[in-house]
Amino acid sequence: MSTITAPHHRAGPREWLGLAVLALPTLLLSIDVSVLHLAVPHVSASLDPSSSQMLWIIDIYGFTIAGFLVTMGTLGDRIGRRKLLVIGAAVFGLASVAAAYATSPATLIAARAALGVAGATLMPSTLALISNMFRDAKQRGVAIAVWVTMFSLGIAIGPVVGGALLEYFWWGSVFLLGVPVMLVLLVAAPLLLPEYRDPEAGRVDLTSVALSLAAILPVVYGIKELAAGNGVPVPVAAIVVGAALGWVFVRRQRTLESPLLDLRLFRNRTFATSLVALFLSMFVAGGTYLFVTQYLQLVAGRSPMSAGLWLLPAAFALIVTSMLAPVATTWLRPSYVVGVGLLVSAAGHLTLSLADSTSGVTQVVTGFLLVYAGGGPLIALGTDLVVGSAPPEQAGSASSLSETSTELGMALGVAVLGSLGTAVYRAELTVPGGVPARAADASEDTLAGAVEHARGLSGDLGPALLAEARDAFTSGLNAIAIVGAVLALGTAVLVAAVIRTPASGGGEAPEPGGDAPSGVPAQAKAQDGSLTS
Repeated sequence: MSTITAPHHRAGPREWLGLAVLALPTLLLSIDVSVLHLAVPHVSASLDPSSSQMLWIIDIYGFTIAGFLVTMGTLGDRIGRRKLLVIGAAVFGLASVAAAYATSPATLIAARAALGVAGATLMPSTLALISNMFRDAKQRGVAIAVWVTMFSLGIAIGPVVGGALLEYFWWGSVFLLGVPVMLVLLVAAPLLLPEYRDPEAGRVDLTSVALSLAAILPVVYGIKELAAGNGVPVPVAAIVVGAALGWVFVRRQRTLESPLLDLRLFRNRTFATSLVALFLSMFVAGGTYLFVTQYLQLVAGRSPMSAGLWLLPAAFALIVTSMLAPVATTWLRPSYVVGVGLLVSAAGHLTLSLADSTSGVTQVVTGFLLVYAGGGPLIALGTDLVVGSAPPEQAGSASSLSETSTELGMALGVAVLGSLGTAVYRAELTVPGGVPARAADASEDTLAGAVEHARGLSGDLGPALLAEARDAFTSGLNAIAIVGAVLALGTAVLVAAVIRTPASGGGEAPEPGGDAPSGVPAQAKAQDGSLTS
């Protein structure tokens, strides 16, 4: 194997074929997110998890991804991004089988955690390889738009594929989708993808790895337990411990010659602001998606397949706006394009905040479509701004931070907003008199429990319990939507005020010491990483 210095050149056929290979894990991971949300009622009926266990099943995947992304992005810079991608694909396939055949909530949580660790190797590897393979700014923008489109396509087809599987097979079948995709990746990656690594990268600091995990997980645990109403002292102590360890982690990075996280990247305003915007956007999307999918099935009474089809308009709106956003930056600043999109998202959240349990699916689907359509420009342009503003040899670190912000935002959205919605559901639910204690307890825990036990109640008790539970659940959706509208508006103002990257068609120059268009000057100043083939 030879090592050469990678020239600054336009991508050729091999790079574009390689992009097709990199689209596979991106497509799979987005499918995996969407099908699990659709499978929630089936998992609840089969494994009978508590509400807390159900939230862990959903978001432990996102938390482990977020916890390991920085480590894996840096590790890819050191050992080789293609090698890490292949290792992650193998582990992901094995963990998918374990999740599919899980027999208890604890087993499924453990399998989902393993999927998260494997997923943490896949996303930064794909995005970092794109950054290295496509050095030309315009080509890189197109490549990242394709990457975002594949992510959006997975969200689009995930509910339909998942709905079809749930219609005819057991819930575990949704996890087996990953096995054939990972087999294709294992064969194609060595043939079509070149290997990239940073020849001057130092060793991975294991202490920093441990600190990064020890900082994130206690904070997440504390937030979830507070929202679930499981006491105050222990969750607060966990949050304080996590925050303190996070401070230690940051201090350590400033003293290391080869830090796990290079804090100098945050000096770039575009980089830092784009990360915050991506985090907030995905935070809102996580909680909203969780409640909308359950509304369609448990409130509106749609089958999994029907619910999946009703989600398609929103997913395709996301695809269209994420593809059109780079074109719009020819005339407008990226921050303006993103800001307008976020205003559309805010309108969608306001629409969801006005829904009730009898308004039908049209209003909910319309609001959700606006939320997704407005988020497309931020996902497409925010990712490019983050990756493009970093030097090529730090593409893995920048990519991992981009993915960390989105995955942690999604996971925290499920945890925090999901817990908020559940708290509102419990506060608003009034169990009719005469409902047996076991059915009442299950109904107060989750809407799925109310739907399951209402079927066995005699007379008018079943319909009365269902009506109360569906009204309470919709109140939870309304509360989440109000939070989403406020955060969308705030993010729009932040992006428009801070990011000064000009339109790509020309015009104003960036401010002195400010941000460069798509990170071109930053890449021009940096030395290229090494390419091995």
